[in-house]
Amino acid sequence: MVEKDEICKEKVSHIGLGDFKAAYSHAYSWIKDRGFTITEDKYEEKVEGTSKDINVEWTASKKITDYFKIVLKVRWLVIGLVDVEVEIDGKKKQMNKYKKLELEIKSILEKDYGNSWTNKPSHKFFKEAYHKYIVPQRIQDKETQCSKMVQDFKEEMKAFFELTARR
Repeated sequence: MVEKDEICKEKVSHIGLGDFKAAYSHAYSWIKDRGFTITEDKYEEKVEGTSKDINVEWTASKKITDYFKIVLKVRWLVIGLVDVEVEIDGKKKQMNKYKKLELEIKSILEKDYGNSWTNKPSHKFFKEAYHKYIVPQRIQDKETQCSKMVQDFKEEMKAFFELTARR
């Protein structure tokens, strides 16, 4: 059976001006450029007058060895998105204004994602011994890699939101 360990969870929040389509595209490209396969599990949009609430969930996965896989769960929650027109360098541009934009990122380390060690009871014993005595440092390294991936993504998106809001 696949072992799934949640390694870390981070949030990025933004209020004010931004460009949701650009942020969405930037986040997707950033994850994709690191070799992840992304699926959009959920997309909900609720419209009230000129305002929208959006809820999006992604699952991104990447095999890092034949035994380990990193899974990122990304959730976008946008409340009160309204289209606005702003002037940047003397030119009018369409942007968005948010009451709240929250990006939640969670990393999961999957061990034995191919279920190759769970076919027989004796394999389960060897798997436990493998984890405890042979690869504990490797497991620690993969957990660190998961945490770093989430931190890097969080910092990238935080910088993106700050950059687009300052224009």
